Amino acid sequence: MTLPGESSLQRIQFYASSSYACGYLPGKLAQSLIATPHHLIDSAAYSGLIQLGFRRSGKFAYRPHCEHCNACIAVRLPVAEFKPSRSQRRAWKQHQSLSTRILPLEFREEHHALYQQYQLARHSDADPAQNSAAQYREFLVQSNVHSVMVEFRDQDKLCMVSVVDVVGDGLSAVYTFYDCSDARSSYGTFNVLWLNAWCQALQLPYLYLGYWIAESRKMAYKQQFQPQQGLIDGEWAPLRIATTGK
Repeated sequence: MTLPGESSLQRIQFYASSSYACGYLPGKLAQSLIATPHHLIDSAAYSGLIQLGFRRSGKFAYRPHCEHCNACIAVRLPVAEFKPSRSQRRAWKQHQSLSTRILPLEFREEHHALYQQYQLARHSDADPAQNSAAQYREFLVQSNVHSVMVEFRDQDKLCMVSVVDVVGDGLSAVYTFYDCSDARSSYGTFNVLWLNAWCQALQLPYLYLGYWIAESRKMAYKQQFQPQQGLIDGEWAPLRIATTGK
């Protein structure tokens, strides 16, 4: 099938994947719509695709395409309208001493070691093979679009790495992993705030945060960032989500 779009999308084709176990809603099957061929999905094409609800994993651009479920909602922050809560302002202040570097998308042993530690801390039931260097390269180091790694350090200590795509109307947070050993840290929150500030500096209107699922605890943190827009029935519109942030 072919989706309508701008000229940069005209040569891209789309196909539905076979069903697989949903990673967010236990007991449910999922399907994805895959954009192909991968080599045609450059920064210009992906800038159009992300506005249609697509995301990137390695060189694959996809979006949920489940026959009997529409729980996945693509969300983004309108940068100029975002208002941090009190707890988010505390997180921003807490980690102001972190230094940052914007790096090319490359494999680094130190980054991979932190990624492995993060996966063990947050996803201890996952297959260890998914944390291999090969899997890490395929997932986070391969890209056909404008992608960078943002490195956060406390002096010499690596604390967090965020993989980010730069698209036509914003930044897209692909994946973030960080040191989970300090329960008092708020690295994830600080990362979203830092990316929002970077959008402002670049004069880009949106920060894309991926998908939000109301029933998924893994996605709950995203609803704390308000106001927010969601892609509903093909249109970006304000997404009203009840929050507990203060």
